[in-house]
Amino acid sequence: MGNFKAEAAALPVLYGDTPTLFGKPYARPQELGGQADVAVSGVPWEGTVTWGTWSGCELAPRTIRQASARYSGFLPEYGIDAFDHLSLRDCGDVTVNLQDRAGSFAAIGERIAQIVRGGAMPVTFGGDHAITFPIVEALQDTLGGPVGIVHFDAHYDNKDEYDGDRYARCCPFRRIAELPLSRPESMVHTGIRGPRNLKYMWEYASAIGARTISIGDIRRDGIARSVREAYATASVGTRGVYVTICSDVLDAAFNPGGPTDPDGLTTHELYEALHFLGAQDGIVGFDLVEIYPPADANGLSSHTAVWALLHLLAGMAERRRDGR
Repeated sequence: MGNFKAEAAALPVLYGDTPTLFGKPYARPQELGGQADVAVSGVPWEGTVTWGTWSGCELAPRTIRQASARYSGFLPEYGIDAFDHLSLRDCGDVTVNLQDRAGSFAAIGERIAQIVRGGAMPVTFGGDHAITFPIVEALQDTLGGPVGIVHFDAHYDNKDEYDGDRYARCCPFRRIAELPLSRPESMVHTGIRGPRNLKYMWEYASAIGARTISIGDIRRDGIARSVREAYATASVGTRGVYVTICSDVLDAAFNPGGPTDPDGLTTHELYEALHFLGAQDGIVGFDLVEIYPPADANGLSSHTAVWALLHLLAGMAERRRDGR
């Protein structure tokens, strides 16, 4: 691949020693003006810590961008370079203030609205999973109707509150379901597993009509059938489908920089699912959250996140190439 250090040093710098994602041009979100198919943002938000000192996910937008310096857009698995068919811009990080949750969430929502109004699909790297709430709220308001959700996670993240915080990382899908434009029947929790879920979370999902595709369902039916069912459910009665990933949907063996939840998806299964979703007409956004760089040996989880996006983009590029 040539002289990697020289190539990386030549990439556009977003801030400090952090390059733009894949070395693509920086663009102010309010000035996209149709120049991009995909616009990337980082959201270095970490709200209430919900497990001991397990923290540091606000650092992930930086480490993911740094990991991306190693890669092109070409995936030989599909014989396609995503950037031959899609234009990508990096809009930098949303400015957040950890002492001002409401103001920070408003800034996240405004960023997403600017990107959508500029004709691009928003891609967001967190940060903790709380950021999905203002993203989906902004998408629904901007698109003028419900947005279906394919939610990859080990956990439901639909608690009503955690230690008095109704906007903690374990609560976003409760807050989303309560939005006036939401259609909870088009919310699909995919890859759910393990004893860090509580029975009432499962019961709440069922009560509002949300769909659960557990890891057991995926092992029985296979990832291809499972993700097709997830997309079919999420696309009914909606303006589009949003894809959100908590890193712990992956087995801990594949995700050293994420929570230690075993018995999850392999990277191959997740990438197969994302490639399929990218090829569907109607995906309106993507986020990947809860990578913890202080725990991430050799940056593996950050590299895994870059690959995840590339598989989604490969599906999108195939659809563009084939005129679908």
